[in-house]
Amino acid sequence: MTAKLGVLGDVFVCNALIAFYGKCGLVDEAVKVFDYMSEKNLVSWNSMICVFAENGFAQEGLGLFSEMIKCEKSFVPDVASLVTILPICAGEGNLEMGMVFHGLAVKLGLNQELMVKNALLDMYSKCGCLSHAKGLFDKDNNKNVVSWNTMIGGFATQGDTRGTFYLLRKMQVEGREKTNEVTILNVLPVCLERSELLCLKELHAYSIRHGFHYDQLVANAFIAAYAKCGSLCSSQLMFNGMETKTVSSWNALIGGYAQNGAPRKALEFYLQMISSGIKPDRFSLGSLLLACSHMKSLRFGKEIHGYLIRIGLETDPFIVISLLSLYIRCGKSASARVLFEEMENKSLVSWNALIAGYSQNGLPDEALVLFRQMLSDGIQHDEISINSVFGACSQLSALRLGKEAHCYALKAHLAEDIFVGCSIIDMYAKSGCIEQARRVFEKLRDKDVALWNAIIVGYGLHGYGKEALELFEKMLAFGMKPDGFTFVGILMACCHSGLVEEGLKYFNDMQNFHGITPKLEHYACIVDMLGRAGRLDESLRLINEMPDEPDAGIWSSLLSSCKTFNALDIGTKVAEKLFELEPNKAENYVLLSNLFAASGKWDDVRRVRQKMKEVGLQKDAGRSWIELGGKVYSFMAGNTSFTGSKQMQNMWRRLEEKIRKIGYKPNTDSALHELAEDEKIEVLRGHSEKQAICVGLLRTSKGETLRINKNLRICVDCHNAAKLISKVVEREIVIRDNKRFHHFRNGFCSCGDYW
Repeated sequence: MTAKLGVLGDVFVCNALIAFYGKCGLVDEAVKVFDYMSEKNLVSWNSMICVFAENGFAQEGLGLFSEMIKCEKSFVPDVASLVTILPICAGEGNLEMGMVFHGLAVKLGLNQELMVKNALLDMYSKCGCLSHAKGLFDKDNNKNVVSWNTMIGGFATQGDTRGTFYLLRKMQVEGREKTNEVTILNVLPVCLERSELLCLKELHAYSIRHGFHYDQLVANAFIAAYAKCGSLCSSQLMFNGMETKTVSSWNALIGGYAQNGAPRKALEFYLQMISSGIKPDRFSLGSLLLACSHMKSLRFGKEIHGYLIRIGLETDPFIVISLLSLYIRCGKSASARVLFEEMENKSLVSWNALIAGYSQNGLPDEALVLFRQMLSDGIQHDEISINSVFGACSQLSALRLGKEAHCYALKAHLAEDIFVGCSIIDMYAKSGCIEQARRVFEKLRDKDVALWNAIIVGYGLHGYGKEALELFEKMLAFGMKPDGFTFVGILMACCHSGLVEEGLKYFNDMQNFHGITPKLEHYACIVDMLGRAGRLDESLRLINEMPDEPDAGIWSSLLSSCKTFNALDIGTKVAEKLFELEPNKAENYVLLSNLFAASGKWDDVRRVRQKMKEVGLQKDAGRSWIELGGKVYSFMAGNTSFTGSKQMQNMWRRLEEKIRKIGYKPNTDSALHELAEDEKIEVLRGHSEKQAICVGLLRTSKGETLRINKNLRICVDCHNAAKLISKVVEREIVIRDNKRFHHFRNGFCSCGDYW
């Protein structure tokens, strides 16, 4: 129409058309009009830059700004130019470019313009330079509500609860600018934890007094915030009080329940929404998939997947990530991989989801292979990808691969991130390198409680109780406040080191001096600690006096201690409790069978094993693994099918001959089978950790440390053998069993034979 009327030569009409096409998302049409214009003014350039900015074409926007300055007419940017270009820098997190435009604003004398100042606050906040933004804000005596909202939003985005509410209260005290709905919406994202529930209620009351709660966006945000703070009943009350409920309102409620431990409720409200005539959108369906993931309801999840295919939403990026999460949580990694491979544009989030899924589902090898594929495809990793890889390396104790991931983290400047730092410390600790974990810890400048917890737990796993306690005292001296996880690490360290009295003291201090109420995991540590020390009656008494109902892990720990001390009477009673909670777990039958075997009760052993067969359970075979040259080799007890097993058997014969000369005598009590002595000795020779040691010695250089993992508790015979082998081969051997680390050096073990 405009072309027919011949008004395309009018610069005002063209500027309006550019803005119109931009608002409609028709970027190509806007570019055509801009390029067609024979005469352009500053508004034309600003309008076109705005189109690029609002439609996600950041580089094109920056390029056009540069072209505007360099063109023949050399336009001088005005306020509109700067408030258009600065949000592009903010959106891209491009601090360097943002500072260039800040300098330009100063040079042009526009830095005191209120709109420019607000755009600068926004840019610095979103680029993670909150201190710089705060400096500009504090110097400014001419603030409006946008200034306050921007600064409050910046603190909230950084997760600074105290700073956010301090600014909100300061805004009210100064009283020159009144809060509005945007203020409330900017504050609410910081209300994420149960500890912030009181602040959230205060904010809600303030919103009611000022009538903000009638706003749909504010009401929906409160529904979500109450759910995140653990008050689902308040979330539902807020929802029930709404006169008009949109799909966004339902999404806030359904998402709140799905994300906060009530997936069945989320499903109920979804069905209510459908019956009320509200049509679900991608967010409703994403929350529904999340609920199915938490319930591990594969059947219902597949039904939703089918529905998504029918309505054409199965390729939506948000939905695909939700589907990946569903299949991963339901243990269907292969289905998740098929879905992933079908994606045309694989985002970093999708790569991270699958890498984390492999790691969580006990497939660390696949996680590492996929991580390498991601890098070879040119996808830049982030802290989430790196943490998933560290998790996989920790499971395998794959030190070489873990070191490789550490290098990636250093190159990407992620190693200083607290979250990543914890994962690196955890990886080295679980790979048997507690010294390297300590070096990483010491190099980190900003140490929070999580980092202290990671290194304390690391020392606890290795049985270095005194070192863990020294770290704890150092942590207190630095003014850090310990939490429940800190004391899990401390109690575990005391447990593995036989520091019983110290453990009991810290257990009391935790309650009396630090105000931390013991949870099940703290009681589990104390029960285990007392049990390992042979104080079985005290352990049983603590279980009976606990305020919480003991779980299967606690009873299992005590039963294991009963086997160690041949406490048949207590052990059989404990076993009864254990079978009430977990009647179909093979490990429980094995523990009871071993208790009877250790006491020579072979008829009872046969009875327990027969019961296992009737129930259809099978004992987990002893399995050990070792990383050699970046590859993980796995060994099964009694299995000689390993390539090179002849060499392995010859190596063991040579080792056994050497260690017998310095005192080794096979401990046949470790072979809990009704066999002749020579047959028991042959069974012991086939234990998986012995196989791993032999292959490790065959395939590594002289003096190199061997690092081995085992899925079960190391037996007394293998423990004795490993001590003596470390002496005759003059090497350190590190074995991580399902309880702790054992460092064998020169004929001794770090556990002091206490495990």
